[in-house]
Amino acid sequence: MGKLEEIYPIAIEQTKQKVIQDIERYLETQEMLPAWQTYISDRQSYIEQIWINVWLNKASNDVPRKEKKAFLNEKGYVTEGTDKKIVNQLFRNELRNYYPFDVLPWLKQTLSENEQDWEQRYVNARQTFFKRQEEKRQAEQRWHIREKLQKAAYEFLDKNAFLSYLHVRYHVARMLSDDIQNKKKYHYTEPYLLEEPLRVQGELNATDYVMLTDFFEELTGDIHSLFVWGRSDFEYETYFYRYERIVSEFILDFAPKKVIEHLPEKLMKEYTEIYGEPLTAGTLKGVLRDELADLSEACFDELQEEYLSDLLRLAEVPFDETLHQEIFEKDEATREQRLAEELAEQERRKAEEERILDDIFGKAYSAALGKNTRYVLHIGETNTGKTYQALQKMKSAQSGLYLAPLRLLALEVYDKLNAEGVPCSLKTGEEEKLMEDARHISCTVEMFHEKDYYEVMVIDEAQMIADKDRGFSWYRAITKANAKEVHIIGSQNTKMMLLNLLDGVDIELHEYSREIPLEVENEEFSLKNTKKGDALVCFSRRRVLETASSLRRNGHNVSMIYGSMPPETRKRQIELFNRGETSVVVATDAIGMGLNLPIRRIVVLENEKFDGTSRRRLTSQEVKQIAGRAGRKGIYNTGKVAFTSDIKMMRKLLEQADEPIKTFAIAPTSAVFERFQKYYRNLGIFFELWDRFDPPKGTKKASLSEERELYELVRDTEIEVRFSLMDLYGFLHLPFSTKEPRLVNQWLDTIFAIAENRELPEPVIKRGNLEELELSYKAIGLHLLFLYRIDRRSEAIYWERVREEISNGVHDQLKDEVINYQKKCKQCGKKLPDESRFPICDSCYHSRYRRRHRSSQH
Repeated sequence: MGKLEEIYPIAIEQTKQKVIQDIERYLETQEMLPAWQTYISDRQSYIEQIWINVWLNKASNDVPRKEKKAFLNEKGYVTEGTDKKIVNQLFRNELRNYYPFDVLPWLKQTLSENEQDWEQRYVNARQTFFKRQEEKRQAEQRWHIREKLQKAAYEFLDKNAFLSYLHVRYHVARMLSDDIQNKKKYHYTEPYLLEEPLRVQGELNATDYVMLTDFFEELTGDIHSLFVWGRSDFEYETYFYRYERIVSEFILDFAPKKVIEHLPEKLMKEYTEIYGEPLTAGTLKGVLRDELADLSEACFDELQEEYLSDLLRLAEVPFDETLHQEIFEKDEATREQRLAEELAEQERRKAEEERILDDIFGKAYSAALGKNTRYVLHIGETNTGKTYQALQKMKSAQSGLYLAPLRLLALEVYDKLNAEGVPCSLKTGEEEKLMEDARHISCTVEMFHEKDYYEVMVIDEAQMIADKDRGFSWYRAITKANAKEVHIIGSQNTKMMLLNLLDGVDIELHEYSREIPLEVENEEFSLKNTKKGDALVCFSRRRVLETASSLRRNGHNVSMIYGSMPPETRKRQIELFNRGETSVVVATDAIGMGLNLPIRRIVVLENEKFDGTSRRRLTSQEVKQIAGRAGRKGIYNTGKVAFTSDIKMMRKLLEQADEPIKTFAIAPTSAVFERFQKYYRNLGIFFELWDRFDPPKGTKKASLSEERELYELVRDTEIEVRFSLMDLYGFLHLPFSTKEPRLVNQWLDTIFAIAENRELPEPVIKRGNLEELELSYKAIGLHLLFLYRIDRRSEAIYWERVREEISNGVHDQLKDEVINYQKKCKQCGKKLPDESRFPICDSCYHSRYRRRHRSSQH
């Protein structure tokens, strides 16, 4: 038997019940007994509709969708792929005439032949009606007397709120005195969850607390239940909750009794007449639930403004309304005076803090532009020759300084100038290559020293001024440049920022646009369409290796570029492509900054990237920075750009105007630390002041998050004693990857060795695979950062040679990785096809899905 047949008799019974209910409702409103036929005449259309409504609703809700479809299929309908709403509508339409239940014949057979039963139904209906009317009248009377009670009680409580507070104050004072004399003090770290047992710390001492709120933060030793996000939880109870409960219980007991004593006798008598019993304090408590809760909350709030010492003195004085009022007024006056004094002291401390903040930070971030310095701005899109033009000026100068955002770019300019017969030295935090008679230096922007003079300075990638962590290095180089001529290279969205920053000095502006147009391909890219001169861009080292390996198996020679690759290895990979020994580049977005390659087409393999927190869509600036590498003057007349999906959206990002940079980052300077040391000797306080410092308009503070994390490792150790503030901050500020635990441990071991005047621990070198080699390269780089900082250059030369050897190992290992790389399921290790979009095989995915499905059912 199907569901339809099962519910049919149920629907009939429900219809009969609804008809009987309709008769009762009809009869109870008639002042005289109507004839049976009169009822039928008045209600026939409604009675007939009852069956339709009950039957259709019952069937629609109870019959499964599968059975509905089967029913409709039998009627000749095609339901496969039909919308659920349409199936339901068709089903309801067909059911209207499906075995209808004729209500009137049943009704006539049941009731019309029994006139006495009809009369009795009328009598019962009228009795029910009159009873309900009487209950309604009584309910209105009770509601009216309840409102009068609430109004009278509220007026009394409002008028006598102060008296209520005096009683609460005395009651709480006595409880406090007892608790402080007899309870223990517990030690615990917030939050007060139950995983860790409480430990007794000693006795409670009244002198440890100024305000009552200070005492309320202590733990009672009991467990407190709380309701959070729809579920009960438990934690150790503080005195706040205990005294909130004490005040509430006192008010619930005290206030109703006081109200009854002062209610008008007439109102009390009226209540007794209507309810049939006298009004009690317990009953009044329920009537005044909201008013008593408000009074309890007001009293508890007032208590939290009290001094603990005032209440403990009060506990010794027996209650007398007049005396306790005098004591309160005296305590209140004293409290207001003390609060005024504390407020004045807070204002004094605040003003002093603001003066100190202004003295430490206020003057550090105003531009100090050289009056005799000429600034030349090179503004334009990627790959437009900006850097080339600036470097030509530097090469022809008597002395020059090139400031790069990356060590690789500094190395590239160092090689270029020396190859062209211009002696040039290299200085980064990790290495120094000093050329004889060199008057030109190529370095990373953080190595800039404002006291050194040059005829021409070149500052590359000036849009990095907006970077929250590194931007201040660009700001400092631009505004403190000590040179006859400063060339600044930046994207179009830096133009107004730089013009405002350099207001009032000699500026020459050059704007560049691409001579080689960019053309977005209309077809979605597939790996099988890879051609010579392509650069494929993705956003992880794993994806670079996967893609390169797949391309190699299809006959392509591939160069690779990614962020954690040693610069020397990256340089060799670029050279292979430039010489034509490889035909395709697979890279991360590291390709977008300053790398000049003969790229025919840029292919963006992914439209999203992981930014350290979450996956997000590429920004317009990122798309432009990457796509701008396509095309090379003299080689390709057009730079082509391809995407694997959402071409319309990505084209829009490529073509939309950039938001102008409006703010730039600031960071601590040596001058800031010098002024800070006039007041404090602790870096922890410095970080607190940095948080409170309000940066000048148009600037944002560097987060210093990595420096803070490293500082926590050495806080309150001998390190803080052994090093000056500037030296310690210098070690915290070393540029290395703090996300690598091995490097953080190496940093910590080394800084302790320097403090204790011991031999520096050598970096751990592992050569087992590509990842180990790259991490070893970083470990040596960190070691070199320390060696150059403590001026041990002879050791640095040895470690630079070791690092070069590791770099060669990375280069060789890359070949093996690409040859042997096989995409595997991260769960079972099974080989995956190259075109697989996911890092898990189908069987593991379905197995995991089934487990999740079963667990959700349980």
